[in-house]
Amino acid sequence: MAAEGKVYEQLKAAILRGDYVPRQRLVEAELCEDLGASRFQVRRALLTLEADGIVEHLPNKGARIREIGVDEAVEITEVRMVVEGLVAARAAERVDDVQAETLLDIGRRMRAAVAEGDVATYSEMNGVLHQTLREIAHHEKANGIIARLHGQMVRHQYALSRVPGRPSVSVVQHEDIIRAVVARDPAAAEAAMRLHISSVIDALRANS
Repeated sequence: MAAEGKVYEQLKAAILRGDYVPRQRLVEAELCEDLGASRFQVRRALLTLEADGIVEHLPNKGARIREIGVDEAVEITEVRMVVEGLVAARAAERVDDVQAETLLDIGRRMRAAVAEGDVATYSEMNGVLHQTLREIAHHEKANGIIARLHGQMVRHQYALSRVPGRPSVSVVQHEDIIRAVVARDPAAAEAAMRLHISSVIDALRANS
């Protein structure tokens, strides 16, 4: 039988992949069968996902996937703008030569994906870039906040990545972030990250 923490991770990954749609009910018996888990493990996982803001519990109806509206998505992204700006600045202070080359390689792969019109790869590398910056920054509190916000925002981020022309705009912004971090310029890195996420807010509003 699956371990309790593994059940949570498996269910969260399935939700973030889009295996479940907003407002879809999560039936405990079905989840137990799908995940090879006990009722206790599934219930604990659902409670943790509720604390993450990904699942909500309705009286007499059970758990379902929480739907994040555009207004809430904008507020979440405004918080993310501040915290990820901090992460970018910290990454610029801590980055070493090997990490700098990793960031530059990610930037090159993102640029190639845009040139090839490969939206799936671009979206994947976008996530890799932000994760790499968080690892370099090694700011545990900020990383915890971002992880929770990401779980709530992933559907909107996925939709934005498929807006025509959006990758061509955001790749330039990501390249600016990378250059600032590699140059060990914390102020420029924070400004570039804030500018990028500000454009995400604009895109959320424009595509609502």
